[in-house]
Formats: sequence, structure tokens, C-alpha cells
Amino acid sequence: MPSSPQSAQRNARGRQRIAQEAARLIAESGIQDFEHARRKAASRLGIHEEALWPRLADVEQALREHQRLFASTTQPGALRQRRASALQAMQFLQAFQPRLAGPVLTGLAGDSSPVILHLHCDDAETVQHFLHDQQIPAEARAWPLQLAGHASRQHYPGWEFAADGIAFELVILPEDAVRQPPVSSDDGKPLPRATLAQLRQLLADE
Repeated sequence: MPSSPQSAQRNARGRQRIAQEAARLIAESGIQDFEHARRKAASRLGIHEEALWPRLADVEQALREHQRLFASTTQPGALRQRRASALQAMQFLQAFQPRLAGPVLTGLAGDSSPVILHLHCDDAETVQHFLHDQQIPAEARAWPLQLAGHASRQHYPGWEFAADGIAFELVILPEDAVRQPPVSSDDGKPLPRATLAQLRQLLADE
């Protein structure tokens, strides 16, 4: 049975409230995973049926609006600083075919946003040895991502560290993920990623 207009409006308002709360959590609480922020926002608002949640793209749009309203004087500078740092890091890690991902690429990075780099190497320890040889103290972590052709998310290893006050997250993916990148758990479309050359062009366009 189709839902009534009142029910449809109520569901739309609920999605908007979740998106706005998720955006606030990302902007103010340091949560970086949009899906985690959406889940936490829905829990806080008592909306537990996932079919009634907003899309991740709606959370992204709500975050853009939040930044426009509350961080218009500081966010652009934080974004430029992180893109410049990402460029240096990608040059440094060029042997691992780095790809920039996340809020630094999409333009949503704020003061607490990390630079997320996907590195491609079938032996994650090779990256670990490289960081050790370069005397970069890094902490091991794992990140959930869904690669193209996979039915669900899997955890991929990596390392995180800070340089000049900016957090970096290096996620180690298989070499063939260069051509089959991670996809959105919402719609299965490839996540936005940029090569070193594309980041250079992005900075030049700014």
C-alpha cells in the first residue's frame, strides 16, 4: 500500500534531520566516516529503520551547508593546506601509486579532517618497511572499504601518522584496485579518487 502524503513528508523530514545531525557530528565531533556519522545520527534521533535514512550524498550536501553557515572563514584555508600537504605526500609515496580520497578531494575537509591516501601494494609490509626506513612513526589501523566486485565491506590495513599538525591515513589496497577502486556502499558507484597529476591540476585551478 502506498504511503500517505503525510507519511512521506514525515519520512522526508526524518531523513533531513539525520543528514543535518550527521553533518554536525562530522564537523564538530571529529567523526570522518560518513556512514558511521549517519548511523550515529539515526540512533540519536531514534530512527532505526535504514530504509528511512538519507543517502550518503545527502549527508555530504548537509555538511557543505553546515560549513557554509558556520565555517566559511576557516574551512577554505584548512582545505587548501591539506591539499598542498597531500601533494607532497603523494610525491613522497609515488612508488605505491597513491590516490587521494575523502574530504580533502571532495572539498569538505575541515580543521580535523585527515588526508586519506589509498596506496596500492599486494604486500602491506612493504609500505611499513618504507615508512620505517624513512623514520616516520606510524600507527597501524584498518579501514572498512568495499572494492568493486565485492559484495560487502572488508577491512584493509594501513597506517596513520601526523605531520605539521595534519593527520594522514594511508590505506593499503591490492594493486588491481588501481583499476577497480572502492565503491560506495550506497549505490555501488566508484568513490571519487585523484591521481597525483589530477591533484596538481586541482591546485592549479584554485
